Amino acid sequence: MTGTPELWPSALNMVAALAIVLGGMFLLVHVARRYLHRVGATPGGQLVRTVASHPLGIKKSIALVEVPGCVLVLGLSGDRIQVLTRIRDPEALERLRSRSAAAPASFTEQLARLGLRRTPADREE
Repeated sequence: MTGTPELWPSALNMVAALAIVLGGMFLLVHVARRYLHRVGATPGGQLVRTVASHPLGIKKSIALVEVPGCVLVLGLSGDRIQVLTRIRDPEALERLRSRSAAAPASFTEQLARLGLRRTPADREE
C-alpha cells in the first residue's frame, strides 16, 4: 500500500461538493429575487419614478422625481444632487400625475402649472 488516495473517488467527491455548493447558491439567488421583488413594490414595480428632467447647462439639470408620498424637485450636477423642494400638496400631486399620464409636457410647463414657490420651511429641510 502506498497510502495515496484513489484519483476517481476523490474527483467524484470534489465534483459532488461543487455541485452542492453551486446548487445552493442558485437556490439562494432564486429565493432572494422572488422575495426582494415583492417587498415594497408598487403596481408598476417602481418606487422611484422620474417624472421630468430639464438640462440647465453642461452636467447640470433639474428633475422632478416621484417617490411614495411626494414629488422631489432635484438639482443635479456632475458630482452632487440637491433637493430643491418637496411637493406634498395633494392637489398639486394629483395634477402632476394626471398631466404626466396624459401627455409629456416640458419641465418648465409642469412647474408653472403646479405654481410652485419655495418656502422657508423647504429650505430648512
